[in-house]
Amino acid sequence: MISQPRKSGCLFGKKFVFKTSNLSLMKKLISLASSIGTSNKNISVGLLILRAATGLFMLIAHGWPKLAGFSEKSGGFPDPIGLGSPVSLSLAVFAEVICALAVALGVFTRVAAIPLVITMVVAAFIIHGDDPFAKKELALLYAIPFLTLVFTGAGKFSLDAKLGK
Repeated sequence: MISQPRKSGCLFGKKFVFKTSNLSLMKKLISLASSIGTSNKNISVGLLILRAATGLFMLIAHGWPKLAGFSEKSGGFPDPIGLGSPVSLSLAVFAEVICALAVALGVFTRVAAIPLVITMVVAAFIIHGDDPFAKKELALLYAIPFLTLVFTGAGKFSLDAKLGK
């Protein structure tokens, strides 16, 4: 009988022995696990989910209510950059409706995500600047995926890809 070469080691003072065949199996499993999700298709599926969910959540939960209540909100909307409440509300509606829809569809994604990042950073650090972190958190949780999309683009399952952008 031929014995298989063994490798041994020590972990927390305990001796252990690995058969070479077990090591190659482990290497194959690690290689397989580390390659899952790194194909262009998987990355694009992930970007599709990120774009659609974040864009639609922004549109439905924040943009649409601002647009629907524009006349009531325009007088008392925060004016962090000194342009007046109606202009500030218009800029927020543009970002949270038009740009959010563009991001969700994957059209002009990198450009459309920029106003969303700016709006969320202003909301977090200017509008809620003196508030506890819990008040800033939602704006930052929206800003991060939009900032990610500025760098990554929409992926191949988008109108940007169909248009060759």
